[in-house]
Amino acid sequence: MKEFGVVGLGRMGGGLGWQAMGKGYKVVGIDLHDPSADIVERGIVFSTELLALQQLSGPRVVFLYIHAGPAIDEMIERLLAILSPGDIIVDGGNSYWGDSIRRAEKLQDGGIHLVDLGTSGGVEGARSGACFMVGGHKDALDILEPILLDLAQPGGYVRCGGPGSGHFVKLVHNGIEFGMLQAIGEGMNLLEKFDQELPLLDILSCWQNGSVVRSWLIDLMKEQMVLQKGMDSVPGYIEDTGEVNWLISDAMRMEVPVPVMAQAVMQLFTSRDDTKDWARAIAMMRHGFGGHPFGPKPELKEDRQISRVGDIWRPSE
Repeated sequence: MKEFGVVGLGRMGGGLGWQAMGKGYKVVGIDLHDPSADIVERGIVFSTELLALQQLSGPRVVFLYIHAGPAIDEMIERLLAILSPGDIIVDGGNSYWGDSIRRAEKLQDGGIHLVDLGTSGGVEGARSGACFMVGGHKDALDILEPILLDLAQPGGYVRCGGPGSGHFVKLVHNGIEFGMLQAIGEGMNLLEKFDQELPLLDILSCWQNGSVVRSWLIDLMKEQMVLQKGMDSVPGYIEDTGEVNWLISDAMRMEVPVPVMAQAVMQLFTSRDDTKDWARAIAMMRHGFGGHPFGPKPELKEDRQISRVGDIWRPSE
């Protein structure tokens, strides 16, 4: 079945659609805004109306790449008027894992599958091969898996378990990412503050080749140092979508110590006085892998405040 729908044609949803069309897929894309020219050129079936998804063959697969929180619940309610038993809704955003379990349980009674799909790799990964962490019921994953394997990097796919597990694994992934970003940012700050002027680009180049800390993040740090001509022009304010806050809350409830992740979140908050080089370094890497903004973005602050739906998840009786 080489076809699917995507609701939300932004950086991730649009990028995955672009990649899929290059591999022979029919992609029905839904958005309130016109898609980018390269997506149109690849032949997307575009509409502003969800009814366009009805042209997909059953069982229909519909990816959601929209903001986490109430927007997901609202979109699911709208899709229920269009979809049929056996169809699959794939939430590819950073939804809270407890909400994914709740949604899967609710939809199961009507025969609709909800699959939670942790998606990593940033904008580049969406277009060239993503990393997928998937959770859901086996019958839905058996149908969905060939599509995900086509869109993933070789080896960049894992079935994590039942509903909620994909988004939980992605949440832990994001917590690890925060810790790594913080460590690199603090290292850049130390290099900048040394009492001799150091060849920062040469140092980063050295670290890219054979060092223990070689990584995509180090690659991005060097790339952004070149593009931004150093760190001085980059605001030290780090924006975020707030999901790692959920992980810290989960860890406290589970009584699992996560001091590095928790400290990284606290340091992110302290970045917002716009004076710290480590914060500029993290902002540059986040811009490199995800197109995240330099400086504050009011819409993201609003999303942080509304993205958690309901109370802390409890297993159903």
